[in-house]
Amino acid sequence: MAEIIDPQNARSRRTRTALLEATRKLIENEGFDALTMATVAERAGVSRRAAYLHFSSRDELLVALYRHLGETEELGTSLQAIWDSPDAVSALIEWAHHMARSHPRILAVSRAIERARFTDDGAAELWNFTMGNWKLGCTRLMQWLADDGALSPVWTVETARDMLWGLMSWDFLERLIVDRGWTHDEFGERFAVLIHATFVGAAS
Repeated sequence: MAEIIDPQNARSRRTRTALLEATRKLIENEGFDALTMATVAERAGVSRRAAYLHFSSRDELLVALYRHLGETEELGTSLQAIWDSPDAVSALIEWAHHMARSHPRILAVSRAIERARFTDDGAAELWNFTMGNWKLGCTRLMQWLADDGALSPVWTVETARDMLWGLMSWDFLERLIVDRGWTHDEFGERFAVLIHATFVGAAS
């Protein structure tokens, strides 16, 4: 997917932001299948030509939305708190709280992209990119636990990575927060208990 360059003037920035917000609302409210450049332009109150000046394709628009969510929801700041932890066990607990404070805010868009990945190449590429980043983060965290001597001996770094990655399922999050009505704080606290009991050795 092509690199997207931020527009320089204020009017262009407003138009770009309007397009991204319209894209987010369209996916959240009507699903991924409703996403077309024409519909996004209409919802943003701009012409199709203006939309294509900013994003040459729906794929570019999706990549930009992914970055936009990262910026507006401060996902990077939340994630950095994990790596700023004083030790691996603290980082594992922070991982649970990162999921609780960040993932519910992007749940609807992420679920829509997850469902669309089987039929849409752009959604599939974005999904695979996201999952790759998750696996890298899980590997880094489990390697840290192992290096600190805190990883339970029933796990290897690779198997622990895979299990944590599996537990990050959007379905898991949705069932507890949406279907069962857990608050974000409740999810974070209980998920922290779960992954600590699962991955941390008895001596740590």
